[in-house]
This record gives sequence, C-alpha cells and structure tokens, in this order.
Amino acid sequence: MNNVIVRDLVLVGGGHTHVIVLRRFGMNPLPGLRITVVARDIDTPYSGMLPGFVAGHYSFDDVHIDLGPLCRFAGARLIHDSAVGLDLERRRVHCANRPDVPFDVLSINTGSAPAMAGTPGAAENATPVKPIGGFVARWEQLVAAVRSSASVQRVAVVGAGAGGIELVLAMHHALSRDSGHPTPEFTVFSGADVILPAHPESVRRRFDKLLEKRGIVVERNARVVDVQADAVITADAERHETDHVLWVTNAGAPPWLAETGLAVDERGFLTVHDSLESTSHPGIFAAGDVAHVLNHPREKAGVFAVRQGPPLEANLRRAARGEGLRPFRPQTKFLSLISTGNRSAVGSRGGSFSVAGRWVWYWKDRIDRKFMRRFSELPEMTHDERPPRGGLVDASTLDAIAMTCAGCGAKVGSTVLTRVLATLSIHRRDDVLVGLESPDDAAVLDVPDGHVVVQTVDALRSLVDDPYDFARITTEHALGDIYAMGAAPQAALAIITVPFGIESKTEALLEQIMSGITEVLGEARATLVGGHTSEGAELMIGLSLTGHARRDELLRKSGMQPGQTLILTKPLGVGTLFAADMRARAKGRWIDAAITSMLRSQRAAPGVLAEHGVTACTDVTGFGLAGHLLEMLRASGDVAAQIDLDTLPVLDGALSTISAGLHSSLYPDNLSARPALGIEIPENDPRIPLLFDPQTAGGLLASVPESEASACIAELRAGGLVDATVIGCVVARAPGEPRLQLRDGGTTSAS
Repeated sequence: MNNVIVRDLVLVGGGHTHVIVLRRFGMNPLPGLRITVVARDIDTPYSGMLPGFVAGHYSFDDVHIDLGPLCRFAGARLIHDSAVGLDLERRRVHCANRPDVPFDVLSINTGSAPAMAGTPGAAENATPVKPIGGFVARWEQLVAAVRSSASVQRVAVVGAGAGGIELVLAMHHALSRDSGHPTPEFTVFSGADVILPAHPESVRRRFDKLLEKRGIVVERNARVVDVQADAVITADAERHETDHVLWVTNAGAPPWLAETGLAVDERGFLTVHDSLESTSHPGIFAAGDVAHVLNHPREKAGVFAVRQGPPLEANLRRAARGEGLRPFRPQTKFLSLISTGNRSAVGSRGGSFSVAGRWVWYWKDRIDRKFMRRFSELPEMTHDERPPRGGLVDASTLDAIAMTCAGCGAKVGSTVLTRVLATLSIHRRDDVLVGLESPDDAAVLDVPDGHVVVQTVDALRSLVDDPYDFARITTEHALGDIYAMGAAPQAALAIITVPFGIESKTEALLEQIMSGITEVLGEARATLVGGHTSEGAELMIGLSLTGHARRDELLRKSGMQPGQTLILTKPLGVGTLFAADMRARAKGRWIDAAITSMLRSQRAAPGVLAEHGVTACTDVTGFGLAGHLLEMLRASGDVAAQIDLDTLPVLDGALSTISAGLHSSLYPDNLSARPALGIEIPENDPRIPLLFDPQTAGGLLASVPESEASACIAELRAGGLVDATVIGCVVARAPGEPRLQLRDGGTTSAS
C-alpha cells in the first residue's frame, strides 16, 4: 500500500519554476504525497526561446515544454483548467470549469499578466504578449493579417525592455523575408528616454544602432495613454497611426490573486519570504513572475524563475513533511543573452561589458536547447517497491488501512457519503418515484405508456489521472449504449471502488467523481438514483443505466441496407493514444484533444439520426470500428461495407503512435475479426490498424439513406459532434465476398 495518499500538493501553473519542481519529484518521489498540476496550457512556453520561434528559427515543439509526459514522469495528476480563486479556510483551488481542487500544500507559478488595465482601449485593441501561452495563436493571426494586406502594415510595440526589443527584431526578421509582401513599418514606444533600461549602457548602444540600421523607429519618453482601433496616443497627446499593437510593458499580476486573501504587494504580486512561502499563509508558496520576494526584489525575468526551482522543490518537500523551511538567496548578477532576430545576439553579465555576434546566438541556442532537453528527454526511472526514506506514510496509517474489512465492511462510511451527496446538484425527474432522497433499499422508476425499458452496464478502470474527468468520460461511455439504441436515458446506479486511503482523501476523491457523474447525467436529463461505493486496490467506476424508448423507434445493429451511407460521429485513436501516454510517448495536447472528444455529448444524435431515416446503429467502443461494424454486418444479412480510408476521422497524433507500434492491450484480440471481414493489415498504412483500435466513449456508427447523409452530418455537427463524418457506404454482398472493402483514393479492395 505504498500508494496511500496522505497529503496533497497542488501546483497552480506550469511555469519555469514548476517544471523544474516536477522533474525533481519525478527523480525522487515522496510516497504519500499526491501532486496535482492545474494548468491553463498543456504546452508551456519557454520565454527564452519565444523570439526565436517568432523569427522562424524554432518550431512550436522546440520552444514548448509538454506538461503531459512531464506530469506522468513526476506521477502528478494534470488538470487542464485555469485557477480563478482560492478558498483559504477550506484549502481549495477554485477552477474555471470544474469542481474545486483540495490542497494541503500549494504553490503558484502562473506567470504574469499584461499590465493593460490602466490604459484605455488597450484590452480591446492591443495584442498582449503575456500570458505567453496564448501568444502563439495571436502571432499567427497577426502574420495572416499582414500577409493578406496589399498595403504596408504599421506595427506598434509598446514596451522597450528586453522582451519588447527582442520581439520587434524577431518580427522584423520574420516578416521582412517574405518577398511577396511589403515589410511592415515597426515602431517601439518607450516610456523612458532609453531602451533596455535594466541593461548596461554598452548593450543599449548596440541595440540603438541595430534598430536604426533596420529602420525600426523608437519613440522615447512616449508613454502610451490610449489605444484606439487605428492609433496609439502618447502622454504628449501625439497620435501615432497603426494597424497592429503589441503590448510588452512591465508585467502585471493576475487579477484574481488580489481577491484570494493572500498578502500581495502594491502591484498585486504575492509577497513571499526567502523560503518562497507566503508572508501571510503558511503552506502556500509562490515563484517566478507572480511572486515578490520581500528581501530580494528582482525584475520579472525567466532566469530568476529557473533558479527558484530547486529551492522551491526542497521547501515543498519539507512543508509536506511538516519540517522547517530553508531560505533561498537569488543571484545578484545573471547572464543576459538578447537575440537580434537574425541568429545573432548580445550578451552581458552586469557591469558595462558586453559581447555580440553570431557566436553569442549559438551559445544562447546551446544553453536553451540543453535546458529544454531536461524535459523532453526524461530518464527511465525504476523506483524500488519500498518507499524511500522520509515518506509520509507511517506505520500507524498502514496498519489502519490493512485492517479494512472485506465484504460489506469494505463500504465507504455513511458519514462520508452523506457529506458528499449533500454537495451534489442532481437532476430530478417526475418518473423517478423513489430515488436518492428516500431512505429505501432500491430505486423505483415509472415507465411511460407505450415505451420499453433499455438497460446497460459499463465499468472502467482509471483512464486519466483527473477523477472528475474520468467520471465524466465513464458516464459518456455508458450513455453511448443507450443512445445507440435510440433511447433516452432515465436513471443511473453508480458502482465505485476508490483506493484505500485516509477518510479526508477518500471524501475529496468521491466528491470529484460524483460531481463528474451527476454533471453528465444532468446534461443528459437523467438522474442518479443510487449505487454502491467501496474501497479496493485501484479506482474503478461503473454505471448501470436505464432508459426508455418507443418500441417502434428502437435502433438495432441489424437493419443495414444496400445503398445506405455510413456515418461515424467521433474520431478514432483513443486506444493507441492512451497506450502511448502510459509509456510517456504521447504529446500532452494529443491526450487533451482525445479527452475533449471523449467528453463530447451525443445526446442529440439519436434524434438527428431518427429524423434522417437511420435503420441501424451501434456505438464504437472496445472492439474498435472493425469489430462493431462486423457485428452490424452479421446482423444485417447479405450486406458488406465499403470504408473510405481517406475520410476516416482520426484524433491528432493517433497515426503517429499507431505507426510506432503503440497499441492498446485489447488490440491483438480485436484483430481476430480480420478473417471474418476478409482484410489484411499492410505494414505501410497505419489507417487500417486504426480500424481495430479500441475506443472509450467512442462515436456512434449509423447507416442512413444516401440522400439524407449531408443534412444529417450538418445537424450532428451543429449539435456539437464536430467530427461527424461519412466514412463509407453499405453494399450488397454475394456469398464468399469479404464483408469489408477498403477504398483509398477511389480504389476499392478487400485488403
């Protein structure tokens, strides 16, 4: 029972400091400590390489740290959401789109926000560089706007610190190389009489000459006081016409921090001791741009955030153990390397001395790439089964859990369940005569006249680390069977096994799970009427669902007819992606997109399909598209299916992972359907193995008249199933012909 959870460490933000913390915990885990990362961005940008990305020297993956594999390496749960507040009394993080996340120890490293609030029109008419995580999309939009215009575009950069100067030079380099479009006119607005005010005079002189040489105008003592749709206004009332405004001024604090009750400075940044712990609340830490170290104030620069990583990790570990914290003294001098856009850079380290040239850029490039490899080339860790010394699980905790009874004694206590149920918002239905609000031994449901009862049961082991998302995925997965029958869900019984643990952690886990279940059921207009909750070795969620439908409107797997079109409502690839994720070989954004797909509700699909003459339907889950299609073909008689490989909807990354031989454990069993289908698996086409990839919360596969297909697809997409696609058709099958024919670029074959 080395995985017993005693304390929760929550890291809010995936900034430079936190990625180092995660790597260090991955190298040396602390048994009994559960780490949860709440991050707005799955791909966290490295600020030192962002100008190189803008200039075109680096790819997206070159300059981003993938939190997915890093969190898996660290044994941390990754929650893709934004923190919007704190409940300091109950020690919970408020999130934008999910239930609160409880913590015992908390660290905040969200980075800074643009300081735009005091400038009229800035928020509406300027493009902020920070938060950096969203800048990539904003930069691509700016490039598209510049290239789509026949006239010379005027670009204003507000802020003449290192960030603004690097950015304007990178943009100039990127946009001046495009011979098909005129180079924009760039203007930098500095509120001071110099650029780069925090850097040595020799550095400023170099960049003054460089900006002049490249035709970039610098407006000095030009504090911007108003941003209009087509101009910026400076404090001296001068109007400067512009087409695009980028905001790169001094950093501001995320607004929600000031409302938390934590101590902040006059600019809203969290004040911390030398230990990086909050000056007002023990057990809460902050680092990077969002923190102000009282005794050692420093400018907001990535180099300081990186240096705070090791001492923060050490003090988080000490706080989890209840030990005293140790102070950290940041460096007074640091190496500054500022790129000039064209694979050249200027370097300095305090004082008045500086160096410049292409060799400085390659020096910077080498340092940056070495830093990034620490997070992209994670070591293979084989941790001993025995917990390292200093873990949080003591003998008394293990003894108490070891004495947990089996049978009915393994049930979660009624007090815990009562508290959890009291927090839920459960959809109510008039046809549920006895439900959760009653103390009876079973639920009682009414069945409308002329309807039949449709029942199903599904259970899943934990697929994702976030229990809330796992509960929602499981519920959508179970609802798929009801929707595939053309029925409406009515009620559900939940069967949940939670890992052994102390009462407070079990309660918090159940609250997350039950919130996820009831949320999805409520969206489906179904209700939770009861269930059973027990403790066991690992997390498992099951649902028994009851629905109803008119007898003559039931959908079955039989009923496919020659000439019909085959529609699939969700993309393929869940199995291979999560198999890759278990091996830390899937990008975090791939997994995030797969979770988004699994969570897409199919509640509207049965009605849409019925309106367009559907005659057969199933949901694509564990047996894969090929296996479930085979069931439909066998049940429908002398028919075969032609699948157009070019139109198959596929999750991002799935073809890469399946080409790498990363398959779900169920994949070999699914291949047993090949002889009955009459196809082979060629080595050079990953789309065909994808037909046998097991899906979780997969789409509906339905046959509709060809004349209805286009309208049906349009309505399905309008209802939220944005990947709904025509994947083939149903044809007559003569005896001995294969049941499945594959079409590729207009060519049809059986293999």
